[in-house]
Amino acid sequence: MPTNYTQRVRIVALLPADSPRLNGVDHAHVQRLADILASLPPILVHRPTMRIVDGSHRVAAAALMGQDAVEVHYFDGPEKDTFLRSVSANIAHGLPLSTADRKAAAERILRSHADLSDRAVATCTGLDPKTVAAVRRSSTEGTPQSNTRVGSDGKDHPLDRTLERLRAAELMTSEPDLPLRAVAERSGLSLGTAHDVRRRLQRGETPVPSRRRGKEPEGATPQAGAVPAALADRAPAHTAPGRPAGARPAAGGRSRTPLETLRNLAADPSLRQSESGRHFLRWLHTHFVVDEAWRQQAGAVPPHCTATVAELALQCSHTWRRFAEDLASRRLTDMGPAGTVRTAPPPRN
Repeated sequence: MPTNYTQRVRIVALLPADSPRLNGVDHAHVQRLADILASLPPILVHRPTMRIVDGSHRVAAAALMGQDAVEVHYFDGPEKDTFLRSVSANIAHGLPLSTADRKAAAERILRSHADLSDRAVATCTGLDPKTVAAVRRSSTEGTPQSNTRVGSDGKDHPLDRTLERLRAAELMTSEPDLPLRAVAERSGLSLGTAHDVRRRLQRGETPVPSRRRGKEPEGATPQAGAVPAALADRAPAHTAPGRPAGARPAAGGRSRTPLETLRNLAADPSLRQSESGRHFLRWLHTHFVVDEAWRQQAGAVPPHCTATVAELALQCSHTWRRFAEDLASRRLTDMGPAGTVRTAPPPRN
């Protein structure tokens, strides 16, 4: 932040500004400032480097009037913040920055401060947040992006709430009577986003909007029961021909998503009303894994451990396969002729 006192500094001791103005100094504006030089405020200078942060036109006006020194406020922040501070100062007063100047400044700020939110950069550059978002997309395409943005309030705000949404969906299916506020607190979502997850589940949709899964165009609305791209890889290899991977037939011919299946299973009275059934549901939710979950963890695996972890993942997948085959075998054993379910013989008197 600039200090609250000024110091008179010789012009030759100052370094030229890293100006956001694409066309440099406007000499006509310098002449206008020379006529009112005595009433101009001090310039802003980065103390560690003595580079002008704000005030190039005022320095030029002073030199034009034959002066060799100017009044200076000092900025003591990090050098990487000098351009950011320069842009903020230039949109607040003096000769206005052109739209081209502001867009170029936003692009540069997004490169040096990629964690800043669109709204924070917009505040700094005087642009609309949507314009900043467009600049970000065009200037950082193909570049890995952080999952958080620093907002105008200085706080970190996560961009991707996929895991939190999935956690909320799990809570809603395993504990249907849990108050929505408790779901929000335990999943880390806002109350409004938790409401959205519940509405999506009630409509038979996935808890994560398609635009957040990165597979479908923004604004697309998934059909009820559509298989989320992130869950498609979870289908067993023995999926029946013609059946969508990761889904099973449901009423009306549509496909049922794994999360919807899990929700219906958790609502089954035969499971919910017995201790062993509730224990099984808790166990199932603990081991329920989607693509977003393992992708978040993959980066933590060091290169020399990848083969070992991959082998462990395959062993787990084989265990799940044997579990599925055992259940399928038990189901066939319990079926009588023509698909009827065998029942236990009546007790003898």
